[in-house]
Amino acid sequence: MVHDSGSIVVGFDGSEEAAAAVRWAARHAHSAGASLHVVHASMWPLLTRHLGPIPGVSGSGLEQSAKSILEEGVALAAAEVPGLGITSTLLHGLPAQLLAGIADRERMLVVGSRGLGGFLGLLVGSVSLELAATATCPVAVIRQEHHPDGPVVVAVDSTGSPAALDDACALAAAWGAPLKVVHVRHQPAGYRLPDGQDADADARSILGSALERAAAAAPTVRVDGSVLTDSSVPHAILEAGGEARMVVVGSQGHGILRETMGSTAHAVLHHARGPVLISRHGA
Repeated sequence: MVHDSGSIVVGFDGSEEAAAAVRWAARHAHSAGASLHVVHASMWPLLTRHLGPIPGVSGSGLEQSAKSILEEGVALAAAEVPGLGITSTLLHGLPAQLLAGIADRERMLVVGSRGLGGFLGLLVGSVSLELAATATCPVAVIRQEHHPDGPVVVAVDSTGSPAALDDACALAAAWGAPLKVVHVRHQPAGYRLPDGQDADADARSILGSALERAAAAAPTVRVDGSVLTDSSVPHAILEAGGEARMVVVGSQGHGILRETMGSTAHAVLHHARGPVLISRHGA
């Protein structure tokens, strides 16, 4: 589940998407009683050795520019939540690798939806995707908050997705938000069950177990749930999470990317309109 200790780590590259992530991370850190760690990864040292100031030009140079970006991120967080405990780190190198390392076993890693590729352009979106597939802590990918007062929606698979469910319970409890648990029964288009077969029985059992776990983990949270039937599991989750404050999905699955991130999580991350939490834990 979301760690009770550790900081909320947020990556910042100066973009509007990263600024939204910093503001969200600051608010969540306050709600969760955690400190905030703002990180900027400068890729300039990979491209040039000339990082110093231009002679005679005060405040110039690529290294100073990187420091200024980091300071901007800290200032955004401090303005969003005055008095919040904030630390900051400037790193040099590839953002995904560095952020994954510094967030190792922390409470949460927060990034903007378009990644931290910055000026290179070619990396837009790829850093968030890589972190969602490799980090050792939950990864929140922040998009525009269309429903800031909506429920936390969590999808549970046939295993009950205990880590994702626990993460969703912790978020709902911290925010005082309702929790909606969904289990999707996959039914291919055109498929018909044999007469007398109740395919919903297993689905209802999975959902029932998940609701019991949620009630025990977050007794103060209003919890409801539903079994959905769809030919596309990601489509059903996205429809259920259309008015969610946050959609939470597990990181594993049964698709071609199952060694890193399940195909369902991959699809939800790409197509959700609001924030998504990929529930990652450990290696």
